[in-house]
Amino acid sequence: MTTQTDIPPAETGGERRSWLREHSELGVCVLLLALGVLVLTDALTMDVDIAQRGPVGPKTVPIVVGAGLLVIAALLAVDVVRGGRGQAEGGEDIDLSEPADWRTVLLLAGVFLGAAVLIEPLGFPVAGALLFWGAAYALGSRRTDRDPLIAAGLSLITYTVFNNLLGVPLPGGPLMGVL
Repeated sequence: MTTQTDIPPAETGGERRSWLREHSELGVCVLLLALGVLVLTDALTMDVDIAQRGPVGPKTVPIVVGAGLLVIAALLAVDVVRGGRGQAEGGEDIDLSEPADWRTVLLLAGVFLGAAVLIEPLGFPVAGALLFWGAAYALGSRRTDRDPLIAAGLSLITYTVFNNLLGVPLPGGPLMGVL
């Protein structure tokens, strides 16, 4: 009678699992490859006749980014197959024995979701100020005297730079007439 221990590892698939476990970084390569293909496909099927204003159009940057993702995926795959390994999670100032701070993560997720929901009815200046203030609060700042002022200033500067200087229209909301 043959038992599981009598069968060589190659026949049980253990060798294949071991090779995949040792080369798990190939998953990142696959992700980069898929992302690069997605970006290139989207860029190459983009309709740019209306937005084209010169030799360098809206397709240029996505094509460069997509091609860069493909090149990085290929170089990383070659490195991993040749035995390259990512460094173990040592972290800069991260204590890996401590559990994750899910309260902060959930607060930040709520702030981002809230800003995404409020940007259309309230406009970017108000939603952005709430985003900056909420992110500062979630990350530990409790200075209620200065944080709202800094958040409002950052939001107005961001709105002005994007809307007026860069020509990227952002919803102004009720403040549209004032700004």
